[in-house]
Amino acid sequence: MTELRNLITDVAGLRVGNAHDPDLGSGVTVALFDEPAVASYCVMGGAPGTRDTDLLEPDKVVPGVNAIVLSGGSAFGLDAAGGVQAYLREKGVGFAVGSALVPLVPQAITFDLLNGGNKEWGRYPPYRELGYEAARAAGEDFALGTSGGGYGATTVNLKGGLGSASAVTGSGHVVGALVIVNALASAVIGEGPHFWAGGFEEGKEFGGLGLPERITPEMRRLDWKGRNRESKPPISTTIALVATDAVLTKAQAKRLAVVAHDGLARALRFAHALYDGDTIFAAGTGRKPLADEAGDLIEIGALAADCLTRAIARGIYEATALPFPGAQPAWKDRWGRR
Repeated sequence: MTELRNLITDVAGLRVGNAHDPDLGSGVTVALFDEPAVASYCVMGGAPGTRDTDLLEPDKVVPGVNAIVLSGGSAFGLDAAGGVQAYLREKGVGFAVGSALVPLVPQAITFDLLNGGNKEWGRYPPYRELGYEAARAAGEDFALGTSGGGYGATTVNLKGGLGSASAVTGSGHVVGALVIVNALASAVIGEGPHFWAGGFEEGKEFGGLGLPERITPEMRRLDWKGRNRESKPPISTTIALVATDAVLTKAQAKRLAVVAHDGLARALRFAHALYDGDTIFAAGTGRKPLADEAGDLIEIGALAADCLTRAIARGIYEATALPFPGAQPAWKDRWGRR
């Protein structure tokens, strides 16, 4: 096996592209599949925004999807999938219905409308074009942090961002995660700099700090966007894709999406709240069969959650602050590169 990039694109059969607008303070990230991928999803937040997710349920007829979109822009950002469809249609990619070809592109969005960027876009929002550009840019390497759909992401106390990580199971299946960290709460313990994900870190992928010697009650004190009445409305979303090169059924992909939510719960204090839109897609690119169906699936799910935990911390660690008045500091602004 070639050396891993520690990105979701280590999973054979998918590529990722980013596009963003610095003045807008928002962007789009797209995962394109080389062949239709078996996929499902699970929403555990109270305020989700999605497109074409019903077709991912195991009892629905669609066998696979062509792309997954993770975007900023709240409901306006749902236009991004149309841009990705336009790109795929130009390439002759889609689900054949008679003589018609329909690219299947489920999507989830984050709320980043109050981050200081210029959202006065006129009659139509720019996300369709950003979706097209993100699809056109798709490749094996892509930027993390303040990039793509993570460009305008925030948390309660630090700049959010785009994160990714990968791992390999004992039977050789590759697993990866891709996430926009736009959390209601915090990815760091107390006032920082340690990440809640510190116990899962590989090498120094997000600073190498590990965990503090002791986590005190004060470090566990709850805080979230909007807790102070003078602060902005408490609307947020962390959205993700976990993927594997395994051959999966839609029911197995559904289970994988459910299990992957453990990654959010471990990396954030806290997740799955009323104003979180926490949504996770799960996909199998079908390159490697399951040898031990139950055992392989259990390990893939466990590592997918681990990858998501690590990806969340990487998204925060790699972020840079937005150039707007009152913008949140980045992790490296406060604690430097470790």
